[in-house]
Amino acid sequence: MTFDQLRIFVAVAERQHVTQAAAFLNLTQSAVSAAIAALEERHAVRLFDRIGRRIVLTDAGQQFLEEARALLGRAEQSERLLADLAGLRRGRLRLAASQTVANYWLPPLMHRFHAAHPGFRLELAIGNTAEVARLVQAAGADLGFVEGAIDDPALSIRPFAGDDLMLVVAPAHPWAGGAPLDARDLLKSPWVLREPGSGTRTVFEAVLARHGLAPDKVEIALELPSNESVRAAVESGAGATVLSALVVGPAVAAGRLAAVDFALPGRRFRVLHHKDRQLSLAERRFLDLTQEPGGLLPENE
Repeated sequence: MTFDQLRIFVAVAERQHVTQAAAFLNLTQSAVSAAIAALEERHAVRLFDRIGRRIVLTDAGQQFLEEARALLGRAEQSERLLADLAGLRRGRLRLAASQTVANYWLPPLMHRFHAAHPGFRLELAIGNTAEVARLVQAAGADLGFVEGAIDDPALSIRPFAGDDLMLVVAPAHPWAGGAPLDARDLLKSPWVLREPGSGTRTVFEAVLARHGLAPDKVEIALELPSNESVRAAVESGAGATVLSALVVGPAVAAGRLAAVDFALPGRRFRVLHHKDRQLSLAERRFLDLTQEPGGLLPENE
């Protein structure tokens, strides 16, 4: 049994979906399936039942899940201790981030950290806000970076940066004329949205609630798993959406999308860390890079 097999098992068990686990771990679906098969074959135990295209944990798999999480947690704690003793000369830092942060904000910081500590390997897993929170809670990542709100008593949650949201449509859409939009108008267009659990979707639903609109009254034409797929669908005329200005700003500047005059709240990104795990030296150094002039804001603000 290897720790890679344990990490793969935990990712599949938490999602009960091989393809989603593979995407989250940045592995191929065949590699994930092979790791699970090898684990089951070596120990002559069935960890998952295959029901059509779904998989569910067996009783044995459910019992093994907590032990696997504990084993990974102890191994990671040992690795963190060795990295601290080495004075950041060698080690590994595991990050998880939701899509906007991962694709548009985090890479330059990762580059700066690696340039300062070239012996460190940085790993990044990408998921929605809820998935990142689960990964940090299960000790599958050292630090998590999300754009959605999180309420989890097991996690230290600190705001650190932010971005603006934009309501955008294709240039041929009736809302592209530039007239201010009323809240009730939001019910008059099909929408292209991220999946439930994403930070952007959560903010959009909060905006609806603030205006007294029920989310189930909105016509959702497409529900897509990435910012880029949502943007492309809206550019093709599939409907309206709300996305980060980091994602849609270039398309608006190029005329492929039109910004709609409708007030949306700004939002802060958040960094997540498990309260029961002491920050390692590497984690503290990486967090230094995220600080604004006044540093990280107080926990759970």
